[in-house]
Amino acid sequence: MHNYKYFYLVVGLFVAVLLVSNTASTKILQLGPFTFDGGTLLFPLAYIFGDILTEVYGYRNSRKVIWTGFSCLLLATVVYYVVGMLPPAADWTGQSAYMQILGIVPRIAIGSLIAYFSGEFSNSYILAKMKIWTKGKWLWMRTIGSTIVGEGIDTLLFVLIAFYGILPTGLLISVIVSNYIFKVGVEAVFTPVTYAVVNWLKKNEHEDYYDFHTKFNPFRITS
Repeated sequence: MHNYKYFYLVVGLFVAVLLVSNTASTKILQLGPFTFDGGTLLFPLAYIFGDILTEVYGYRNSRKVIWTGFSCLLLATVVYYVVGMLPPAADWTGQSAYMQILGIVPRIAIGSLIAYFSGEFSNSYILAKMKIWTKGKWLWMRTIGSTIVGEGIDTLLFVLIAFYGILPTGLLISVIVSNYIFKVGVEAVFTPVTYAVVNWLKKNEHEDYYDFHTKFNPFRITS
């Protein structure tokens, strides 16, 4: 890989967004007509970072970052679970609060990991392909178009795996629709910021990668 100056900064921010949003998702919010988990406020930024990574550095580098994020989410999940299962100190009264907020429910953990993996790779693949089809034009179309698919897959998989059979059907549908509209809306609103960051990185990294000969197998870690 080239000696990029800002690649690892973007990676760090991407992983931080994943971990914080995953923890914040334990709270369910009601804002106007929308019902969604707290992580939804931040999680759309993960897709914006994913767009930036693929647009500037290419799918191959983005694939490594997606796997890095997946590994960090898995590590956080395991640590939260193990800590929750260990016996608390006799004079510590926070066990029930810990389990309520950070206690890992297997269905939610599995849903989160599967949804993240499927959504992020779909987003990155579509953006990389659209960049070739559009010959690098219409960045807004690529970022929003890839997000419509990626966030759709992510939201549907997570909510169904985590909550199907637990939440009433009406609430389940409301959560799916609210999450999806909010996430895609954030991507659209942040389009000018995405343009500015992408253009700045391309100029300073001297990179504008096109995946003409890329192997898009998501399980192919090495170049």
